[in-house]
Amino acid sequence: MKILVLGAGATGGYFAGRLAQQGADVTFLVRERRAAQLAANGLVVRSPHGDFTVRVKFVQQAELRPGYDLVMLACKAYDLDSGIDAIRAAMGAGVGAAAHVMPLLNGIAHIDRLIAEFGAQRVIGGTCGIPATLTADGEVRQLGPLHRIAYGMLPGTSADARVKLEALHALYQRTPVDAVLADDITQELWEKFVLLATMAAMTSLMRGSVGDIMAAGEGEALMAETLQACALTAARSGHPVRDKPMATFREILFARGSALSASMLRDIEGGRCVEAQHVVGDMLERARAAGVDPGPLRAAYAHLQAYQARRGRESRA
Repeated sequence: MKILVLGAGATGGYFAGRLAQQGADVTFLVRERRAAQLAANGLVVRSPHGDFTVRVKFVQQAELRPGYDLVMLACKAYDLDSGIDAIRAAMGAGVGAAAHVMPLLNGIAHIDRLIAEFGAQRVIGGTCGIPATLTADGEVRQLGPLHRIAYGMLPGTSADARVKLEALHALYQRTPVDAVLADDITQELWEKFVLLATMAAMTSLMRGSVGDIMAAGEGEALMAETLQACALTAARSGHPVRDKPMATFREILFARGSALSASMLRDIEGGRCVEAQHVVGDMLERARAAGVDPGPLRAAYAHLQAYQARRGRESRA
């Protein structure tokens, strides 16, 4: 199976890098600067599960042609439109020639966008969790032991995608990655959305880690209110969080002394773009539509909007 991966950053670099480490046919679609790093040093990954460096295939957009079975989309949500344009030449057309696209973006709003662009039959559901970052010199650095990926058929996905998913799952079974071929990937997407929206909202709003929030007088109560709002929104949308994931979420979100924070906070601290609308804003909209009291989501989204406004103003100064 031939796999194209948009992005060799923290997410795409890690999860596709593990496949390449095992000899899978993986090609990265990258920009010029990242291409130069990969050519010079290979794909370098630092991980609690074992460091590795692997020489990988890569292309730039002008060189892209059809012929791939699966396209893994591992960009930020604010780059979704440009990402769609970038992979278009690889998607192919016609019976037996079309690729399926599997996004690994945060949130859920991007699924409808991809379906509108490529058709429901060609979109596979995917989600992942990993605390990781891409260093200035091009190393993928995993910041904690979590490295989970889940994928599965969406209601409209064509039947031939099942063979591709089974082949992908067989590849992941050869890696240390916690990989799940999900019977209900929509449920997986919603559960990740609940966890991420809660963590992104709270760590961004409070400008601190989970442990910092727990050390604040009202921190635990505010975290609980945010989690409740997100979980109730999921339930009223037809996807209540299952008991086992919810127990895990509580362990993560209420861990005293934890240094864990959402990547959104790291982006704020680095003065970078944030996925404010796609994660916190979208959850806020869905909460209101479902008749759920959004609690601290309102303040968190306003905080992120103010950050974006200030960032835009200062960039124009």
